Amino acid sequence: MELRHLRYFEAVAETLSFTKAAERVHVTQSTLSHQIRQLEEELGQPLFDRIGKRVSMTEAGETLLLNIGPALRQVDAAVHAIRDNETAVTGEIRVGTTQGFNIRLVPKCVSAFLNRYTSVRVVVEELPALQIIERLQEGSLDLGISYRPDVAHDLWFEQLYTEEMRLVVGMKHPMANRRRVRMTELHGLRIALFSRQFSTRQLLEDCFQAAGAVPLVIAEFNSIAAMLEVARNTDVAALIGASADTGDQELRFIPLEDPTPQRTPGLLWRRGIPRPMTVKYFATMIRRGVGKGL
Repeated sequence: MELRHLRYFEAVAETLSFTKAAERVHVTQSTLSHQIRQLEEELGQPLFDRIGKRVSMTEAGETLLLNIGPALRQVDAAVHAIRDNETAVTGEIRVGTTQGFNIRLVPKCVSAFLNRYTSVRVVVEELPALQIIERLQEGSLDLGISYRPDVAHDLWFEQLYTEEMRLVVGMKHPMANRRRVRMTELHGLRIALFSRQFSTRQLLEDCFQAAGAVPLVIAEFNSIAAMLEVARNTDVAALIGASADTGDQELRFIPLEDPTPQRTPGLLWRRGIPRPMTVKYFATMIRRGVGKGL
């Protein structure tokens, strides 16, 4: 038994006409008749008496109508509540995100969100992780998409997944054909890194120290796009998160090991502060985007 069977039955019961009922539920009369027969077969008894063109309800039909009415009204109320809730979603969301997530994940999620909630305004700021924490604490951001903070803050962190850092090189680089690279092999290698304002820089410094490697840092950037461009056009390698890999055929993203630099991306917001529905819905959109591999 499906919901449509009950709706079709109710339409016939209220009109006592298969023709009028079919018009009400927007199906052909033959389809309606077939669905009612299916319902009667499942219940094991007739719901209507059909005498010529006259239609009347049986005792079983009267009993069914009496009991399904409240249930159908509850279903209708639930559907309207959902639709009204989506329509009522308005206002502004202020989101802080680090660069890697603003290449693909955040723009795609914002697009999907705005297509669904047309009355909401989304403000996205691309910021270093430490600034996202500061802006969340002062209340000028509603949601952060960043990495797990190194120090405990009055923020709630929800892990999304684990991201590895990659060695990024151009196709002419000596390591371009490598499947994996050990951290110790970066000793003396010409590389470009994030500037020290980024928490990722300290993560990489710790991994270099653990491997006993001292690379030749000849360039520092605060832009992923800039580092990718340098790697594409020179013999300088870059260390960038795997989320920045867009499939560019002129670049190789090579896994690192011994140790593997890893970061933990997630959602950040202030503890003890009620979150508007707009923020909750956008956070759900980000979770779905991660689940789809954006």
